[in-house]
Amino acid sequence: MSNTPKILAFAGSTREASWNKKLVRVAAEGARSAGAEVTVIDLRDFPMPLYDGDLEANEGLPEAVQRLKALFLDHQGLLISSPEYNGGMSAVLKNAIDWVSRKQGDEPNLAAYRDKVAGIMSTSPGRLGGLRGLVHVRQILTNVGVLVIPQQHALGGAGGAFGDDGMLEDSGQQATVTGIGARVARTIAGLRS
Repeated sequence: MSNTPKILAFAGSTREASWNKKLVRVAAEGARSAGAEVTVIDLRDFPMPLYDGDLEANEGLPEAVQRLKALFLDHQGLLISSPEYNGGMSAVLKNAIDWVSRKQGDEPNLAAYRDKVAGIMSTSPGRLGGLRGLVHVRQILTNVGVLVIPQQHALGGAGGAFGDDGMLEDSGQQATVTGIGARVARTIAGLRS
């Protein structure tokens, strides 16, 4: 088994031009620079129905959920950039978290979240940068057993924050976000050593 930390990175948005998709890629670069193997995914590639206990009982986990859950199980860390919708996290992110939490066969409860380390961030056009939604993301991830690092970032003014290369125009903001990715990678490495 490789000692290289494996981190799954994604945004809680399916919008093609999502600023949060751009932001999580910045954090992913920080994790790679710290020695992690990072898999960046798009939740749009995992179309899931709204969580429904009857659907689960009658049909099991949908195929897209099984694929997403397999990725969670295969990685030790998460980088999540969450948009803020009406003061909370996006429905698509909450739905993904809920589906992935479901038990299959004889695996332990919350198997996809066990021993995971996560870094969270957000961006929006407003001044708060999605900060209010991060409160919910942190609370939910903590409730399912994920160790969420203390460092987080909410980037305001998203419309003018990114350069043509996808990186942040402000070097201080760039360093903060890449630092979150690096911290997740180093935390995983430290816990595994």
